[in-house]
Amino acid sequence: MSTSGAAPRSGLRTFWSDLPREGRLLLSVVVVEFVGSGLVLPFWVVYLHEVRGFSLSVAGLLLAVQPLFGILAVGPGGALIDRYGGRVVLVGTLVLVLLGQLVMSQASTVPLAALGLALSGASFGVSFPASQSMIATVVPSAIRQRYFGVNFSLLNLGIGLGGLLGGAFVDVDRLWTFQAIYLVDAVTYAPALVLLLGPLRHVAGRPPRTAGEAGPSYAEVLRNPTVRTLTLLTFVGSFVAYAQLNTGMPAYARAVSRISTEALGVAFAANTAVIVALQLVVLRRIEGRRRTRVVMVMAVVWAASWLLLGASGLVPGTWGASVLVAACASVFALGETLLQPTLPAIVNDLATDRTRGRSNALNSAAFQTPMVLAPPFAGWLVAHDLEGAYVGVLVVGCLAVGLLSRYRLEPRLDPTANGVTAASGEPAPAAHGTETTPVRPSPTRSPPGRAQTP
Repeated sequence: MSTSGAAPRSGLRTFWSDLPREGRLLLSVVVVEFVGSGLVLPFWVVYLHEVRGFSLSVAGLLLAVQPLFGILAVGPGGALIDRYGGRVVLVGTLVLVLLGQLVMSQASTVPLAALGLALSGASFGVSFPASQSMIATVVPSAIRQRYFGVNFSLLNLGIGLGGLLGGAFVDVDRLWTFQAIYLVDAVTYAPALVLLLGPLRHVAGRPPRTAGEAGPSYAEVLRNPTVRTLTLLTFVGSFVAYAQLNTGMPAYARAVSRISTEALGVAFAANTAVIVALQLVVLRRIEGRRRTRVVMVMAVVWAASWLLLGASGLVPGTWGASVLVAACASVFALGETLLQPTLPAIVNDLATDRTRGRSNALNSAAFQTPMVLAPPFAGWLVAHDLEGAYVGVLVVGCLAVGLLSRYRLEPRLDPTANGVTAASGEPAPAAHGTETTPVRPSPTRSPPGRAQTP
């Protein structure tokens, strides 16, 4: 299947029918897998600090272990993807994360918690570039942006359901409730593992290579100045956004705004509900528009979300604080619906089939590195009553992301990589390095793809 397919027939209504059968099959298990993620995602800090009794500073350092091992694994992982294909690598990542969550359920000591977080971190670090590479291999570029958006919507539907269930179920005074959600999270990875080992065992996801041919290098990928700019944008955006949503925002909400665990679960559920409700609408609105301008809007939206979080700290322990934290998560979600379809599409339109694994791995490393830096940063500022400075840094950082997108990235992108199609009135030359490479087909079915986005 060529990755430079013709324009889609008629928008989102025919998207499902345009997908290969394997792509539909994988989309069908995304919700199940991410229900487990939603069970534990809002409660990492709560589990380590309030349930296991580690100090807030230690909890912050422990949470940095996960992205640290993701960074260590992502470089070799990208090389393995380009050599062996995404399916083989994804099987390994599912086994690692399953083991990691089993260990976390028993993490009574700092070394055990660090081991569990290291296993899951290595898995998450590699699974993202592997799944993105698989998607780009089997999904034509004309519908790739929508594919990423639909996958993200389903992913968040699972996380939202899990967040609601987790918030209603866990109790900081009952250890076994937290152990249970980590065990359930481990089980939810089984369906995807069965699919990859069974119906999707013939997936290739790698370009053909002659015997003795040397693979690409990361230096080759980084020679492209556009890739360097995109990597910087991803790094800054991750530091002031996703890294804070997963660790800094819960720490602030509990220590400064003093909301309950139930309210925190509701906030994450609200985040997911907004994504599920608006993602398809946003996809229609951004179709054919410059992706860099979409990122600019996203940056302003994220800055507004952190101002709402700061406002919640002005009325701690009240119903209003809970509402403002939920509003922060909801507004942040609107920004996510703008970013998630666009950034992966830019990365893969810039990549060639030979460098796709490493290109996605490089972007994943830029995303993961702030996850190491952000938890200690947020934990230290919140613990030292510097919550105003914390919110200020996030707001300024978000605005910097918008400026990077408009004035550094946009001038370097051709119209196709920037999401502008011929139908929108601008010429659409071929994207950077879009090679037409056939996927090794199954004897009885069309080429499969991995629909997962961690």
